[in-house]
Amino acid sequence: MAIVSVTSTSVAVNPLKQSQAVGATLAFLGVKGMMPLLHGSQGCTALAKAVLVQHFRQTIPLSTTAMTEVATILGGEERVEQAILTLVQKSKPEIIGLCTTGLVETRGDDMERFVKEIRHRHPELDYLPIVLVSTPDFKGTLQDGFAGAVESIVSEIAQKSEKQNACPTQITILASSAFTPGDIQEIKEIITSFGLVPIVVPDLSGVLDGHIEDSSSAMALPAAGIAANGTTLSQLRSIGSSAFTLALGESMRGAAQILEKRFGIPYEMFGELTGLAAVDKFLQALADISGVSVPQKYRHQRRQLQHVMLENHFYFGCKRVSLALEPDLLWSTVDFLQSLGVQIHAAVTTTRSPLLEKLPIPSVTIGDLEDFEQLAVGSDLLITNSHAVAIAQRLKIPLYRQGIPIFDRLDVNQFTKVGYRGTMQLLFDIGNLFLEQEAIIKH
Repeated sequence: MAIVSVTSTSVAVNPLKQSQAVGATLAFLGVKGMMPLLHGSQGCTALAKAVLVQHFRQTIPLSTTAMTEVATILGGEERVEQAILTLVQKSKPEIIGLCTTGLVETRGDDMERFVKEIRHRHPELDYLPIVLVSTPDFKGTLQDGFAGAVESIVSEIAQKSEKQNACPTQITILASSAFTPGDIQEIKEIITSFGLVPIVVPDLSGVLDGHIEDSSSAMALPAAGIAANGTTLSQLRSIGSSAFTLALGESMRGAAQILEKRFGIPYEMFGELTGLAAVDKFLQALADISGVSVPQKYRHQRRQLQHVMLENHFYFGCKRVSLALEPDLLWSTVDFLQSLGVQIHAAVTTTRSPLLEKLPIPSVTIGDLEDFEQLAVGSDLLITNSHAVAIAQRLKIPLYRQGIPIFDRLDVNQFTKVGYRGTMQLLFDIGNLFLEQEAIIKH
């Protein structure tokens, strides 16, 4: 059981966390035909967009209500209305994700009333789902904003026809911000191999995975800037008829509970899908749900992973690693490292989570990268995002990049750390850093 401490500084000198608006935007990007709309100043939107463009190295569709000083004083309802009407006319989205920012949250805009009155004045918008999520910059983190967006999506859009029974092969996958587009693709492949039909919310694998659309798909785009892939609106509406929900990451528990309460759909939580025991548990759950035994290719991959762990465990034993990650990603990474005999030297995270007290380490700090630098002295490896490059150079400790943003590596979209193959890749990546460090010390 970890002791959770909060940094005593009143400001973040070297921030670790990203704003909720970044997380909500990321979640919305995994829905086909979605246009994220941030209600706030142009600067609020520009900062969120810069982080995602820097991380994924591709165009990020994002719109803003462009609040000015005068609009902030007089009220933002007219700005929201005009932004929605302009988007409908020019971009023709299938769904709009409306996020608040610190500016309008501080002012106290009643966003639910705004949306209700806009719909009353414009009945032609009745066909258009508008998913509202509160994402003030002054509290919460990327993980919180991502989870809030998913909860709003399943609350607003999910339906179940009275004439339609649960589909026995359809399952809903709620994937947290800890998973990359490459992770989502691997998870979908694993699930479909059991004869199940997964609906991933949100599905980033076809949107931010770095691929070139064929000409027919490009011509099929409703308008420039709208995602051609991701979870479709019809899929979102059908998740009320899923037979089961798999919540991947503790932050997805709230969305899973919403589906359970509204539609009576049972769910199971998986805090991690990296590591031998974690993947074993996940595959066994899929086998229980589907009634299909684990495919032979995964049995073979499991034997490969066992061999790799046996052959390379001495590179990891008693190594001291310090981590600075969002809670869901911190949990899964700590679990994986400890399974290889690694000692967790220091752990820093961004926000409170039920997982923190359960971490099998002495302590975890809710703080920033300045706290991380002080705590990480004496480590053999640092694991956090690219903003810690200077810290790694000052401490002369190698850095393994995880989280958001990663802007000095090229494999962010395709990187996979889940399943047996993803676990092997993560093991090799970190093991090679330890190997390089030993070589430097010897010379």
